[in-house]
Amino acid sequence: MVEIRRTSGSRRKQAADRFTQKVAQREALRMKGIRHKGETVWFGLGMFGIVGWAVSIPTLIGVAIGLWIDRTWPSQYSWALMFLLLGVIIGCINAAYWVRKIRSKIVEEE
Repeated sequence: MVEIRRTSGSRRKQAADRFTQKVAQREALRMKGIRHKGETVWFGLGMFGIVGWAVSIPTLIGVAIGLWIDRTWPSQYSWALMFLLLGVIIGCINAAYWVRKIRSKIVEEE
C-alpha cells in the first residue's frame, strides 16, 4: 500500500502565506488596472509629447529672438546661440516641472 506523507505544519503555513501574498498582489494589480482604465498607450505617448513640446517651444522662441537681435543689431557675438542655450535650459526646467507634477499625481494615487 502507498504511504501518504504529509508536509509539516510550518511548510504548509509558508506555502499558504506565499499563496496569499500572490493573490493579494494580483488583486492590487487588478484594482490599479480598474482605476487607470482610461490610461492607454496613447496616454504615455501624450506624456512624451508634452515633455517634447515643453522643451522645443522655448528653444524655438529663443532662437527666433536671437536671430531677430542678430539681424537688428549685428555684433561679434551670436545672440541666436545664446538664446538657443537659454531656451533649452528654460525648456528643461519646464519639462522637469511637468514630469514632477505627473509623478506626484501617480505617487499620490498609490
